[in-house]
Amino acid sequence: MRKKILITIFLFIIIGISAYLYLYKGHRNIESETADYVVTVHELESEFTSNYSLAYIKYQDKTIELSARVTSIDKASNGIVMGEKVFVTFKNRLPQNIISGKTLKIKGRFLGYDELLQEFKIDQSSVVH
Repeated sequence: MRKKILITIFLFIIIGISAYLYLYKGHRNIESETADYVVTVHELESEFTSNYSLAYIKYQDKTIELSARVTSIDKASNGIVMGEKVFVTFKNRLPQNIISGKTLKIKGRFLGYDELLQEFKIDQSSVVH
């Protein structure tokens, strides 16, 4: 009987540790990851328009590389809008060399589509040279 109790306790400990490690994974370094997808604003918009669910599953929490024209800069939120449809926030500070109207290539984590603001969201971004 004592042996069964010890085995049960041991199994609960192993399951608990496994669940903890699964739920609380280490932090990602998006800047050092290779992009899962290289896309344009038009391609994102097209995929989400044709099949929202499939596009959401495809891009959600993936590292993407995006090249588009900077349409506005929001220093207060440490972000920019690219191609009038993509709101991008940077991992650290907003890079000083970003100029509205110029084309920029960024790499970041795709968060999703904000239906209220009708724009895509990308965070943890960095400028790709």
